Amino acid sequence: ATSEDHSAMSVKTDLSTTLGPLRLKNPLLLASGTCGYGIETGDLVDLQGLGAVVVKGLSLEPRAGNPPPRLAETPCGLLNSIGLENIGVEAFVKTRLPLLRKKGTVIIANILGNSVEEYGELASILDRAPGVAALEVNISCPNVKEGGVAFGTDPRQAAQVTRTVKAATSLPVIVKLTPNVTDICAIGKAVQEAGADAVSAINTLLGMAIDIEKRRPALSNVMGGLSGPAIKPVALRMVWQLCRSLSIPVIGIGGISSPVDALEFLMAGAAAIQIGTGFMVEPTTAEKIIQGIREFMDSRGIGTIRELAIQDS
Repeated sequence: ATSEDHSAMSVKTDLSTTLGPLRLKNPLLLASGTCGYGIETGDLVDLQGLGAVVVKGLSLEPRAGNPPPRLAETPCGLLNSIGLENIGVEAFVKTRLPLLRKKGTVIIANILGNSVEEYGELASILDRAPGVAALEVNISCPNVKEGGVAFGTDPRQAAQVTRTVKAATSLPVIVKLTPNVTDICAIGKAVQEAGADAVSAINTLLGMAIDIEKRRPALSNVMGGLSGPAIKPVALRMVWQLCRSLSIPVIGIGGISSPVDALEFLMAGAAAIQIGTGFMVEPTTAEKIIQGIREFMDSRGIGTIRELAIQDS
């Protein structure tokens, strides 16, 4: 073995990462909406071995979501128009959260509202819920009181939601950004200034498909969110930009389905990553990615996740 080999082997690999005040054992999280409330994964994945699980988006009242069809496959991707179906925050706290806590994983609750006030109420309820480690705020929801504009496309509204949530909870607040904007960094800066502890990006890209046999849109809601490998280059570009515009941690999301994908986002500057569609296609993807990151770092003598990031000249 060369001296370089010995040097690489002597470095202790540390996969832990931090998202503001939240420390995780490794950078891999399961994305909201793709693993249900965590307990649905059963024995398919060892949740305790992950950095965290981000549960399905929670609203104040239960939501039925959109009528089917709600899913459509596309080349290298998946369109979904679930419509934020969920059991409501109170039912989650009473029936799902106690079961998920037994899995021994870090729990991040994703919240969504139709008004700024609803976000505050949700944050207050979950602030008192035992076992919730952080909140991820989905600001890609229509603001009913403001004429149907998505909170995430307006810096002013995005900041207002962030301030309201921060005032209602002592938990770390992660704001999930939509890519369906002209300048995602402007939104990122607005929520950072409003007190966000971290941001996650990106949410799905707006798209559609048509069933040529039925001569109608493939989704009942016509349009839906595109996820999967097809969006990775766009997501990676936006994460790169955010990491260079913000001083708070960025969680990379979008088409990650292999260790190479994950490493690209970490090298772009992401402090952590989320996998969604990749996990739905192959549940073992999560464990393979963690192992792949570790092996890459071990083989090159890289000690920490932060050291993976490309240093701009």
